[in-house]
Amino acid sequence: MQADLKTFVAMGVYGASVVTAITAQNGSGVHETLSLPPESVAAQLRAVLADGLCDAGKVGMLGNAPTVRAVADELRRVAPFPLVVDPVVQSSSGARLLDDGGVQALLEELLPRTTLLTPNLDELAVLTRRDREALEAPRERIAAAEQLIGAGASAVLVKGGHAATSGGDDARVLDLLHDGARTHRLENPRIDTRHTHGTGCVLSAAIAAGLALGLPLLAAVERGRAHLQAALRLAVPIGPGVSPVNHALARWGGAR
Repeated sequence: MQADLKTFVAMGVYGASVVTAITAQNGSGVHETLSLPPESVAAQLRAVLADGLCDAGKVGMLGNAPTVRAVADELRRVAPFPLVVDPVVQSSSGARLLDDGGVQALLEELLPRTTLLTPNLDELAVLTRRDREALEAPRERIAAAEQLIGAGASAVLVKGGHAATSGGDDARVLDLLHDGARTHRLENPRIDTRHTHGTGCVLSAAIAAGLALGLPLLAAVERGRAHLQAALRLAVPIGPGVSPVNHALARWGGAR
């Protein structure tokens, strides 16, 4: 959530937050999580939406099925707006952050409200019950994205950062944006850094910011990717673990 708010500032929009869980974490991993009562999550979201000023939304860690349903119920009470859903199933260190019931609730309750779903390959495997190794092939990623669109999502951005790579100066990252009718291949050189904490949060928040500013989906995704690449290039070491990207100084698309 802190990464989201920093990203919103850098992207030129104002962010309002709803806390779903409290985590004890640092660059070495997630050490403990405490989910808030679904009623509290719903009350927070209801209060934020009551102002009627939400131009776009971003959903991150939800934790469990009751929280997913609480969020979905509140969203159904208001007029639709662009919604980016980052399906946070587990942390980069391997801690599980959405239980099996929550995964099913996300697919049934939240996916039909989703403008863009942003899974990495590990999350894509869980959501579609496909073999993770098979998803190394781009054609399998597109098939999985089509499955999720068939389940209700308007579009899916399959992130390729977790794909296997041979390394070296020619290593590339391939993201695939699929909207059911067309697939956009978005590729860039892989940035060699260990400072990657928060990449998924930053990308989904940056895309949501672009949608809030009225950009078309592809343009919002391209702008968000440019911001993340700058945030990775400008990251600095903080502590002995995996440091966060530089959320605030990246300014979409270029170093400052």
